[in-house]
Amino acid sequence: MFVYRKIGPVLLFSVIAMALHAQGGNQLLNVSTVSRPESFSLVAKNQAASIAVDTNQATVVRLAANYFAQDVALVTGVKPTINSRSPTIIIGTLGSSMIISTVVAKNKIAVDAIKGKWESYMIVVNKGILYILGSDDRGTAFGVFELSRRIGVHPFYWWADIVPEHKYQLFISGSLTQKSPSVQYRGIFLNDEDWGLQPWAAHKMDTDIKDIGPKTYEKIFELLLRLKANYIWPAMHPCTKAFYYYPENGKLAADYSIVVGTSHCEPMMRNNVFEWAENYKNEYGTAPKEWRYDLNKEQIYTYWNDRIKAVKDYPTVTTVGMRGIHDGSMPGPKDMKGKVSLLQEVIKDQRSILFNNYRKPVESIPQIFCPYKEVLNVYNAGLQLPDDISLVWSDDNHGYIRQLSNTAERKRSGGSGVYYHLSYWGRPQDYLWLSTISPSLISYEMSKAYVFDAKKLWVFNVGDIKPAEAEMQFAMELAWDVDKWPPEKSYSYAEQWAKEIFGANNAPAIALIKNNYYRLAAAGKPEHLLKVNYRDAEAQHRLEEYQSIAQQAIALYGMIPERLKDAYFELVLYPVLSATLMNEKILYAKQGLNLAKMGNGQALAFSARATSAYDSIALLTQQYNQRIAKGKWDGIMSWHPRDLDVFKMPKVADSSSSKSFMHHEMPENDTVFQTYISAGNFDGKQDAINQKITVLQGLGIDANGIAIMPFNTNSTSDISKAAYATYEIKLEKGNYILQLNCLPTHEVNRENKLGIAVSVNNNTPVTFNIEAAADTAPWDRNVLQGFVRSQFPFTVVNEAAAYIKVYLPVSGVVLNTIDILKINSK
Repeated sequence: MFVYRKIGPVLLFSVIAMALHAQGGNQLLNVSTVSRPESFSLVAKNQAASIAVDTNQATVVRLAANYFAQDVALVTGVKPTINSRSPTIIIGTLGSSMIISTVVAKNKIAVDAIKGKWESYMIVVNKGILYILGSDDRGTAFGVFELSRRIGVHPFYWWADIVPEHKYQLFISGSLTQKSPSVQYRGIFLNDEDWGLQPWAAHKMDTDIKDIGPKTYEKIFELLLRLKANYIWPAMHPCTKAFYYYPENGKLAADYSIVVGTSHCEPMMRNNVFEWAENYKNEYGTAPKEWRYDLNKEQIYTYWNDRIKAVKDYPTVTTVGMRGIHDGSMPGPKDMKGKVSLLQEVIKDQRSILFNNYRKPVESIPQIFCPYKEVLNVYNAGLQLPDDISLVWSDDNHGYIRQLSNTAERKRSGGSGVYYHLSYWGRPQDYLWLSTISPSLISYEMSKAYVFDAKKLWVFNVGDIKPAEAEMQFAMELAWDVDKWPPEKSYSYAEQWAKEIFGANNAPAIALIKNNYYRLAAAGKPEHLLKVNYRDAEAQHRLEEYQSIAQQAIALYGMIPERLKDAYFELVLYPVLSATLMNEKILYAKQGLNLAKMGNGQALAFSARATSAYDSIALLTQQYNQRIAKGKWDGIMSWHPRDLDVFKMPKVADSSSSKSFMHHEMPENDTVFQTYISAGNFDGKQDAINQKITVLQGLGIDANGIAIMPFNTNSTSDISKAAYATYEIKLEKGNYILQLNCLPTHEVNRENKLGIAVSVNNNTPVTFNIEAAADTAPWDRNVLQGFVRSQFPFTVVNEAAAYIKVYLPVSGVVLNTIDILKINSK
């Protein structure tokens, strides 16, 4: 733990004396290795500036100051002292720092821009003094870590082995005033940790308890602060003991000012899968009765009350409601009316617990209700939720938000938020291995949520953190400033991300690799390949594209500085090569079997390539765990979580199968693929009132989707008045099927249906409702293949240009591609 020395009165006097000067201008904050007039010398001539921070400051502020000193040393090799007799860096929080209060009182620093704000901060350089001050304690810490990032210490410096470039001297000039974040609570959910985070933590971090404990959480909380996040749902699977089982965890979160919550199935800060199902007898001396509030209210009430009593002095956001012991529906009444009634009773009693422990108006205690999976149906059936509780909507577990607040719900004082998945275990297929949700999709869905007032809380399921580093970073940056990466600009994030880590020269090539990686995964995640069917030509093209980005990634490895090769392997090379190898394993195996059926002697060669890919995945993962960063990550990466069939070696052709299928004839297709149109490559478009056809790069199965913006535009019931795009293509005489392939999104709320319309050669438009309810067979297919398909038959009488007009009458619909298939004549 860090040790803090007290600032004495002589030091305080000298600090105040140095602060008596006018505040500098409003130029942007600048970090340079070259001195400028009036710049502040952070490190020069092998000497570092010293730091002052009051001992009465919150622990998180003092922690941040110490981390900053370490960061300066990491970059320059010279470490600033803290609380020396002549400090030139002053770190403090308005209203609690004696140094800052003295300076502000003498009107030498204007703080009106941040005073009283949530998590706002200022970094100001003036005549030899560098001030980092926050509107609150987290704001101060965020300001400190912002400067750390600007001198070259990346938020993932430890978690992704991003070794900063050495700099012999550092100078700071200008100023920065940071407004409050877009979203009040921003954080992550550590989940499905069975195959990565938990075994790694037990082996490499919290070796004494063999679990995810305080040593691991200290690194996680540091990462969150560096990302300007403030919120966490701790790991909670059966393999992990409850967060509060280890008392140090709660104290550590409070020290780092991280707000602790619990997931949709863990009400009242409890982890039921461990604390009720496994540890209840140890805690209470008796076995628990049934987890049913209608039959066992007294025991459950006490269990909840005891936890709230224990954590009431820590920063928390309490999840209210009730589900099963783990991720299942609430036991009790079978009919919906009974479920609604019981859940309302549960929430009423939970709020009485909160009031009795906090002894303040329950409306002032942060609470969320997460209508996840079946709970959404209970909520929509008429659950009366107190107005101050924040509604936290969920995506469908595959990146598409199921529902957002309607007009009435947007008036609720508690507001709303979103629980969003970057990793998932469940129907129709897990994706726990590689992280493939693109920044473009995250931005589209979360920006949409923000427009519909989901501004209170965003929490992202990041699985084990690795390998979701880039996506997690993007999510936190978007939550901090939602205007920075709107859907129209999010495609360019990969280049900025790569530039910060790997430099300007390598950034364009890395961005191209990453964006193609996201696009290919949108049409079938590596973990989903057994459940997605591709035409032969599609499969071949897919393999070629994957092999192309893999070759680019391998070639680029030689261009990466030695200090960043581990980071490049973790962030770029491993996911790209693993995805390529998984596609080779599955698709080459299928091609080999198909060739064997036709008696083609090349079948065995394809089988060998599939087998080689399977073996290479294991070897590549072994390199990740045992060789990268000198074995630091041993145990963090599993290439076969849950040992699903998709990770196993598929059936391949052998010499006997080739002979047995020698005379097999392949069935003739009824349709022939004619042409493919990228939706963004329209020949013309017509915007409507408050509806603008917008090209969104990197969204879905194609690089150029189109949608109407802004999100809160009114839907158009009269199709003739809706915005539309037009496409012209020359076709020969015959019968055709036109296929509209749209992103499998959901209705924004219950006020507008998710529709798209099409006409060919100015015929009457035909409208399609593309909504597919979550957890249904059509939805299964849609989220696995990355699109929902609407089909429209038409006939070309004479060879001519077909004039296609696609109408987008409602926001939330994204058209990715148009396929045209010709129907074979019989």
